[in-house]
Amino acid sequence: MSSRGGKGRLGWIISAAVLVSTVALVSATSAVVATSPIQSAASWSQFRNTPTLTGVSASALPATLRLQWTYDAGSAIESSAAIVGGVAYVGTIAGELLAVDAGSGTLKWSYQASEDLGIGESSPTVANGLVYVGDLAGVFHAVDMATGKARWTYTTEAEIKASPIVVGDTVLIGSYDGHLYGLNAATGRFLWKASTDNYVHSTPAIWNGVAYFGGCDEIFHGVRISDGTHVLSLPTQAYTAASPAIAEGIAYYGTFANEVVAVDIAARRVKWRFLDPDRQFPFYSSAALSVSGSGGTMVLGGRDKNVRALDMATGQQRWAFPTRARVESSPAIVGTRVVVGSSDGKLYVLDLSSGRKLWEFDAAAPLTASPAVADGRVIIGDGDGRLYGIGQ
Repeated sequence: MSSRGGKGRLGWIISAAVLVSTVALVSATSAVVATSPIQSAASWSQFRNTPTLTGVSASALPATLRLQWTYDAGSAIESSAAIVGGVAYVGTIAGELLAVDAGSGTLKWSYQASEDLGIGESSPTVANGLVYVGDLAGVFHAVDMATGKARWTYTTEAEIKASPIVVGDTVLIGSYDGHLYGLNAATGRFLWKASTDNYVHSTPAIWNGVAYFGGCDEIFHGVRISDGTHVLSLPTQAYTAASPAIAEGIAYYGTFANEVVAVDIAARRVKWRFLDPDRQFPFYSSAALSVSGSGGTMVLGGRDKNVRALDMATGQQRWAFPTRARVESSPAIVGTRVVVGSSDGKLYVLDLSSGRKLWEFDAAAPLTASPAVADGRVIIGDGDGRLYGIGQ
């Protein structure tokens, strides 16, 4: 079934004991995050780059961008690339996981996952010498990053569109069977699964040892990574496909109720909601967060064809940039610039403070995948199966 529909509202009960157990995890957080996927200016090792899913690159981009190379994958690319060690890893609708040299666009290896249903929006994560990705047949794969050979697979009971997150020796993956799974990252051994009442589409963001994600059951979930226990179940009255981004204990994401919400995790409440009074369309794009400057800036795309920037403290709109089609691509923030694709076939580079267009690249095919930025280069795939390297 499609990820873009759903229903159901549930009550919630959170006990004082749960609060205590959540707070107790704070002291262990630094050790947990320290063993997460590679993070540097030369890498973008997972969907949204960091375990908090903020979509910010430590890399710098050249003042003038140009197309460096194009690789024809032969099948649509909805998956967003991971970049580690000068290699870009990305999935295709034909079910191939590709390793492409990030400097030249030359194929290094390909791994065949599901031939019948392919790899959709699940985006690779690189950690522990492995590339992790899910496919639309419901199989989760761990592939040797050097050779492209399978190390292990784990089969869920429905398609996988979420992207994996590695935290220490645990890898997390959501499935349309309604569960978030915790598996041993080295062996694929089952550790636990946390149940929800609908698909798990969004990728969880990690904060203080807990995986947080908005559900297709209209609940904002918090699942403790150590044992899979639910520590937060907050009704938001909104079907949610976008992944949350977390900064300073606040989770930010858009919903299918045409809103953007900010959830205060410690207070267990919605801090603010944004609803455009004139253009009420769902949000599928996941947000990028820039915490520098006054109040911080949240940037995300909308199905109303706009890219928006909101004040992180208040939810007030700072600017909106119109494209010519839905924006389901999740933006990346690189210094003072925003990089984002649109279904109008263009990759846009915008000024973070004003939303002014600085540059665009016409792929001539929908860009629903999200840009990955590392080592001075943007890598993104399009709906016609082309993977682009854009830099200097």
